[in-house]
Amino acid sequence: HVQLVESGGASVRPGGSLRLSCARSGRLTSYYTMAWFRQAPGKDREGVATIASGDIRYADSVKGRFTISEDSALNSMYLQMNSLKPEDTAMYYCAAQSMGGTWPYTYKYWGQGTQVTVS
Repeated sequence: HVQLVESGGASVRPGGSLRLSCARSGRLTSYYTMAWFRQAPGKDREGVATIASGDIRYADSVKGRFTISEDSALNSMYLQMNSLKPEDTAMYYCAAQSMGGTWPYTYKYWGQGTQVTVS
């Protein structure tokens, strides 16, 4: 059974930085994709970034500001967020094990989320 636990969310000023972490327990398939999503109040959930065997993609809204990374030895994924804007305020979720579809894909496993507030 796979579990994902996010951490690192906080309240920050515009222009600030945060680093989110996603700790994974349980085994995924040998080739897998992991992702960060976010959902702001009253808005649809949106894909922020994905990572799969070094292939990385970002939403246009975060390109140049956010960096996704993974440490497979620690079963962890990260999202470094710089130059934060008020519009980045959302609950951030990590997801694992893509089930296909179009980017950012659909996922089998989800974390509970960590709140990021920029104001």
